[in-house]
Amino acid sequence: MPLLFGDCLFDSERRVLSRAAQEVHLTPKAFRLLELLIEKRPNPISKGELMSTLWPDAVVAEGSLSNLVAEVRDALGDSARGARYLRTFHRYGYAFCGDAVKAPSFDMPLRVHSTCRLETPSGPVLLREGDNTIGREEGCEVWVDSTTVSRRHARIRLAAGRATIEDLGSKNGTLLRGRRIAEPAELADGDTLEVGSVRLLFRTSASSKTTDSIILSPATRRD
Repeated sequence: MPLLFGDCLFDSERRVLSRAAQEVHLTPKAFRLLELLIEKRPNPISKGELMSTLWPDAVVAEGSLSNLVAEVRDALGDSARGARYLRTFHRYGYAFCGDAVKAPSFDMPLRVHSTCRLETPSGPVLLREGDNTIGREEGCEVWVDSTTVSRRHARIRLAAGRATIEDLGSKNGTLLRGRRIAEPAELADGDTLEVGSVRLLFRTSASSKTTDSIILSPATRRD
């Protein structure tokens, strides 16, 4: 169920965050952080719990969590001093403090380039117009947690109604429909990709539209 708070709309199922009716990009871990805090609202979550959830198989410095919090705040137009959405509990953790309400129906347009997505082992990832980098570097649009995947492994580009895949000089290569690619190749609905040992599925909507519009009715802005 989409949630509305301020001029932001958050939809965990569609993996979408919008602000002022425009899609806002968050890295996968930052999106997951916001999702965790919203799920537990208004209760705070300790830094230890957040870090163990976001990095279950790695030991990271506390600064990594602080960087994600800063990324989320920037995306929401929030700040640490006048926190409207993310409140800091000093020496403990963070909490979502916004007044979020359910958004079951529609008057606020949400323009999301959602006709293309990648099915990944951790769930579907919506692709945006322009470049979508696949890799295990945290800033990648499609984050893949595997040591067989390079930090910046491959790139999917959506432009002029076309989707192409390009390997970025990865160590283990990128396969499209079982064949390793050496130059940019066009993608079609149902194409299988392999980056390292990870298998991905490229899907497109049957709709020819490049954007979806979600309209939130004023009457539904209250529970």
